[in-house]
Amino acid sequence: MEIDFVVTWVDMDDPKWKKDFKKYSGKIDNTKNEVSEARFRDYGFLKYWFRGVEKFAPWVRKVHFVTCGQKPDWLNENHPKLSLINHSDYIPEQYLPVFNSSLIEIYLHKIPDLADKFVYFNDDFFIINNTPKERFFKNGLPNDIAAFRYNSGMGLWSKCLINNIKIINERFDKHTVLERDHNKWYNPDYGKKSRITRLLKSYDKFVTLITPHNAQPYLKSTFEEVWDYAGDRLTKASENRFRSPNDYTQELFRTWQICQSNFEPYNTYKDTKMFPLVLRSNQAVKAIYDQKYKLICLNDNAHIRNYEKVMQELEKAFETILPEKSGFEL
Repeated sequence: MEIDFVVTWVDMDDPKWKKDFKKYSGKIDNTKNEVSEARFRDYGFLKYWFRGVEKFAPWVRKVHFVTCGQKPDWLNENHPKLSLINHSDYIPEQYLPVFNSSLIEIYLHKIPDLADKFVYFNDDFFIINNTPKERFFKNGLPNDIAAFRYNSGMGLWSKCLINNIKIINERFDKHTVLERDHNKWYNPDYGKKSRITRLLKSYDKFVTLITPHNAQPYLKSTFEEVWDYAGDRLTKASENRFRSPNDYTQELFRTWQICQSNFEPYNTYKDTKMFPLVLRSNQAVKAIYDQKYKLICLNDNAHIRNYEKVMQELEKAFETILPEKSGFEL
């Protein structure tokens, strides 16, 4: 299996980015999640992302590093596995510049020379222990968990997930899908995560699926199928330079992939963990030292107390497990 990684990154201190951001938005506003500082800032942990890839997933075919044309000074752009991708390389020009991660994600299949099997990372998802190909793909299909969860419909992100599910319910019949793939939806490996799925067994419609906030494996063909079916709506949503309640997210493609039976059942929560740093910074630091998980997410927030101290503790932990420069660094 040839598998690529795709990772997105932004440098909010870049003068051109600042100029474009100001032109279209005005200013950073920490009272609004879609334009908060936490959505765009970087503390210098990207090098540990690359070190983790080289040490713990050396089998990756290529790393597609997606930005608006930015590059950290230390990045070795001549690394044979590195592909620098500008938004303009795969997103239609009329929608640029873009500050909406959902828009950046719905066009991923257009990245030049992207492998048919790829794993998508945000830059706050880190590999911290040995991670074989089979963690992401088995029998040529992405590993994933098919289970429902409660969605309040409150908040911008929840509304976007509802947009996704409307398309899923247009295209797929829930009872047909769950009957066909009974062993995948009710897999014992999911444990308590399948509780709501069982409770809603008689309900006729799909609801939002559990959303692991971590590295997500995809088939490129999934994106092509969704665009063939709902391209008009995805095109309309592409007009949203900033996050909007009218967006569609990568969860649309993930849920479609699951409904097409293009996945192998895998409880991703057993070796991945998301840490909201505003609440669980100490646990995040400990998780890095202990390397209990294969993958972690360090979820930033504009209201983290003692921000500098938290970042320093995280950096110290990363330096302990990933002290050596990778080939991706100059």
